[in-house]
Amino acid sequence: MDKFTRKTSFEQWFSPISTDLVEELVKASRLNYYTKKLHMASFMRLLLFAQLHETESLRALSDCVFSEELQNATNLNSISFSQLGRRLNQIPTEFFQTIFLDLVAQIHEKTDFQNRRKMTTPPKIIDSSTLPLNLNNHRWAKFRKTKSGIKLHLRLVFMEKGCSYPDKAVLTNAVEHDRGQLEVLVDDKECMYVFDRGYLDYERFDRMTDEGYFFVSRLRKNAVIRLIEPFELAENSPVLSDEMVVIGTTQNRPENVFRLIKVLDTKGNELQLLTNRFDLSADEIAELYKSRWAIELFFKWMKQHLNIKKFYGQSEQAVHNQVYIAMIVYCLNVLAQLNTKSKRTYLQISRYLKAALWKSAHIWLRKIQENSVP
Repeated sequence: MDKFTRKTSFEQWFSPISTDLVEELVKASRLNYYTKKLHMASFMRLLLFAQLHETESLRALSDCVFSEELQNATNLNSISFSQLGRRLNQIPTEFFQTIFLDLVAQIHEKTDFQNRRKMTTPPKIIDSSTLPLNLNNHRWAKFRKTKSGIKLHLRLVFMEKGCSYPDKAVLTNAVEHDRGQLEVLVDDKECMYVFDRGYLDYERFDRMTDEGYFFVSRLRKNAVIRLIEPFELAENSPVLSDEMVVIGTTQNRPENVFRLIKVLDTKGNELQLLTNRFDLSADEIAELYKSRWAIELFFKWMKQHLNIKKFYGQSEQAVHNQVYIAMIVYCLNVLAQLNTKSKRTYLQISRYLKAALWKSAHIWLRKIQENSVP
């Protein structure tokens, strides 16, 4: 990042969002046609500001425009909450999804992800999290008698030193089962997919193996297993056993053989890990599965520090738009860390940003670059 800039910290932070891409998307969907006041550039900045400050409603966001600094940043003197609501409902989710994917591509480039794939098979973690909704306002998302909700199915690129980031997302009603999303989230043969037993699907595991995709998953305790051949364990290995097995009953059995590794978790419970990767050691497979904690931390961080507890709109489109805006904010924090080679956490970067939001960008950049990697 340019250390000497006249931009505010807020402008510097969201600068990775491509102006050309936004204009192209706006033009393609005719989003500024017949718009006298709330153009997409202004609306995007308002939504990013709302996420940073965890603004609880569109009415509260409308009141925030009273701030002279926010007026300068958005080119708005005032805006009603009803105008904000209509705009949020009108914008196709593909608009925010495309911006999110463009930021992911920038992160790939900054982390040299393509070269990493040539040298190894980096893990991608798959999991989902349910985001609860108000049943009275969101009946389209009803999944139990008294509950509504949507499910965020996510694929997370795991990297060491805490730099993990989402690179693909699917939003469905909470009633949808996780297994159905494997077809969408598994699309790269040069990666290792890590997921929990919620995605257990013998038929899909067979197809993944036949098509050249690698995975490690947790197996249910009551799974039917037939031993083919035990493998020798390394000396002092924490792994309990390592075996080649056939899984499933006669009626429901994959054609391929798999590898079953038994380990103990931190609480002393036995875990059965299933994989189709035979060239790695049992210890390496166990470590790969441990990387799954990163997606749990991501969901926890997202729910605690991004504004997806209260949704601004009642329509499916408005809810999905808000989730994508939250992930855009997360990606901007990742890029801020990468661009400055900062050792600050995403939370620290966000806190310093809020403290210096309307000050010159170099003040924020200097703070997050303290003790940075040379």
